[in-house]
Amino acid sequence: MPKYQKLYQRRKETIERVFADAKEKHAMRYTQYRGLAQVSNWVKLKFAAMNLKKLAGGCARRALTLSI
Repeated sequence: MPKYQKLYQRRKETIERVFADAKEKHAMRYTQYRGLAQVSNWVKLKFAAMNLKKLAGGCARRALTLSI
């Protein structure tokens, strides 16, 4: 049982944090659109933007460590 508790703890720190950030920082608590297709496209764009921000942050951190 402790093995699964550690696994769940890690999941809580990584996966669920993404959804919490989406709701808090990217206005995904509510949607302005109606219909599955429009909402799906809106969600895809939001998560693409979040992934690009994550990539840019990682690249910037790597560049800083390489220059030091």
